[in-house]
Amino acid sequence: MGVRLIQISVVYFAIGVTLGMYMSMAHDYALTGVHVHINLLGWASFALAGIVYHLFPAISKNIYAKLHFWSANIGIPLMMIGLTILILAAAEQVTIIIAIGGVLVVFSVIMFAINVLQNVRA
Repeated sequence: MGVRLIQISVVYFAIGVTLGMYMSMAHDYALTGVHVHINLLGWASFALAGIVYHLFPAISKNIYAKLHFWSANIGIPLMMIGLTILILAAAEQVTIIIAIGGVLVVFSVIMFAINVLQNVRA
């Protein structure tokens, strides 16, 4: 689980940096929120969680870890794609997709926190 999260974090990192470069070259910063969330949630948070799971491999095998992994990996793309559509196309109907993605991301963070707080020991 740890290595898989680190590998996925690098994909988010490449997407976030590429989006940032595009915005800089086009002088169009409308997608700044998408760029920031991809880098923070996808790159930084996944990389750190991957390191925690790698350091404490026992906690990567329980239901909390699986719920964390899958809800985050479904929630982040839903939220970011929905936000991109909302910004670029002003399609208000995607706000439900953004909300669903956001709830999944928050749920994933709560699952990770419960897992760490209950199962990581010195």
